[in-house]
Amino acid sequence: MLESMFNPRRLEKGPWKMLFIGILYASLSLILVKWFFGKDVVLSGYSGIIVITFCVMLILPFMYFIIREEEAEDEEVFGSLGVWKIHKDAIYSFLWLFLGFIIAFSFWYIILQDSNLFNAQIETFCRINSPGNIESCVKGYDFTKGTGAAVKEIRLLSIIENNVYVMIFTLILSLIFGAGAIFVLAWNASVIATAISIFAQNKISDIPSGILRYMIHGFPEIAAYFIAALAGGIFGVGVLRNGIKDKRFLHVLENTAVLLFIALAILVIAAVVEVYLTPLIFN
Repeated sequence: MLESMFNPRRLEKGPWKMLFIGILYASLSLILVKWFFGKDVVLSGYSGIIVITFCVMLILPFMYFIIREEEAEDEEVFGSLGVWKIHKDAIYSFLWLFLGFIIAFSFWYIILQDSNLFNAQIETFCRINSPGNIESCVKGYDFTKGTGAAVKEIRLLSIIENNVYVMIFTLILSLIFGAGAIFVLAWNASVIATAISIFAQNKISDIPSGILRYMIHGFPEIAAYFIAALAGGIFGVGVLRNGIKDKRFLHVLENTAVLLFIALAILVIAAVVEVYLTPLIFN
């Protein structure tokens, strides 16, 4: 029913509308999991993953439609500037969707006061930010990090390594199943939203400052993942449509390489901002 009410074609000229789609679908996913699985002895332990599964199921029609449309347009453009111009609306749509996920996840985390809905996300955040003290981090949300120059350099390399790994995983998923990368993107949105909610200390009024804290580097980072997902989806659909012997294959391959180069450059910039700029502003 929802896929009929919210037709992806209606969003072609309004990427910002994906913000409300993201808020609606993330909210619906959380409420459904809370309602159906909250008291289940077994499944409640996997609530964090089930929430993302519902999100993915709901948003797949939009992801699939956008990738198909972008692949068709990709065959008509040349050069890095042309590639950016033709795909920027799709990237903006993904970013608005991502912001919608974050707003909804953060809001309901505080309203429902049920950390079990984000159990996997909390542990993931602790493994990234406090790898030597995961248990106490999960229990007390102790995200204290070292700030020395040597520590920052090590953390920068660690973040770049982790982000490149996620980008490669996103690319592979989108190659196998064009819209499959939405799982990685929704997952990252939920992890960031969890961090924002903890930072806000259960105050809805502090959510905007929490979003600002994590989105300074989070938006470019997620944009890179979206670009990689788009590149993989375009390449996969292009090969299926034209085959590798068609002259348009090299054109699709070239544009895919351009998108991946842009994504990699953005990831490095986002990591530098996260390690060196964000702490100066908020610490």
